[in-house]
Amino acid sequence: MHYPNWYHGTAVHAQFAHPLNVVILEKINLRTQARAHVILFSSDLTLAATDLVHYYRLRFQIEFNFRDAKQFWGLEDFMSVKPIPVTNAANLAFFMVSLSHTLLKILPLSQTEASILDLKAYARGYRYVTELIDLLPQKPTPSFWTQALNRFANLGRIHPAPSHPNSA
Repeated sequence: MHYPNWYHGTAVHAQFAHPLNVVILEKINLRTQARAHVILFSSDLTLAATDLVHYYRLRFQIEFNFRDAKQFWGLEDFMSVKPIPVTNAANLAFFMVSLSHTLLKILPLSQTEASILDLKAYARGYRYVTELIDLLPQKPTPSFWTQALNRFANLGRIHPAPSHPNSA
């Protein structure tokens, strides 16, 4: 999307007497040339238009972080109502969101589109392989460890890693 025209000003509605900081963006799809408008509001009248647009962009990242905390890390599953356990559960869920996004960047998951579900499958596979190897009377070679990890970690992945010729 491209924003060639934008308008910024203070507006007051007849039925809403408080002034609002308003930015109107003309949105153009570069492929189809379709045009639309986006209207952004703020009660902070001193906020520059560029800052208001920037904050709205951050808003969506914040919403994605809340979605991940609820969907993957138990933000809506804890059962306590006391302040300290609620604070701990919320902090742990958001810490896990940050940690998982960092791990997605550094772990060898073989794909740029790897998701949190892929990361969880990788961690689960790693744990299963570790437990399996601990049960063996004789420890296998490092190449077996790598092959086993690749196969086990792929079991629950949404975006499976490509199989290597040695891992069959």
